[in-house]
Amino acid sequence: MSVHDPSTPDDRPVPDRPPSEPPADLRTAAVRRLRAKREFAEHLIAYVGVNGLLWTVWLVVGLTADAWFPWPLFPMAGWGIGLAFHAWATFGPPSRPISERAIDREMQRLSSR
Repeated sequence: MSVHDPSTPDDRPVPDRPPSEPPADLRTAAVRRLRAKREFAEHLIAYVGVNGLLWTVWLVVGLTADAWFPWPLFPMAGWGIGLAFHAWATFGPPSRPISERAIDREMQRLSSR
């Protein structure tokens, strides 16, 4: 059962909104985007704070025990990879548009359950 209008091409992207009217859920999308940005800022602050603390511990241990191996690089690099993915998800390019064909395929898959 397909609700696809045969007068429109199958690969035509589905617009986010009609050109003449704003989307009904524009506010919801804006709130979601602002929350994502706020969560990223919180993640970045935690990253800088915790890694600053680790480098402080490294400096104190280096000065008192003369152990200068830069071990904070390891948690900093691992967490930095996660932070980079979080930044990409928050500020990266949007996903490709959804075509009518993809919508029809998904509706077929869901109706066949």
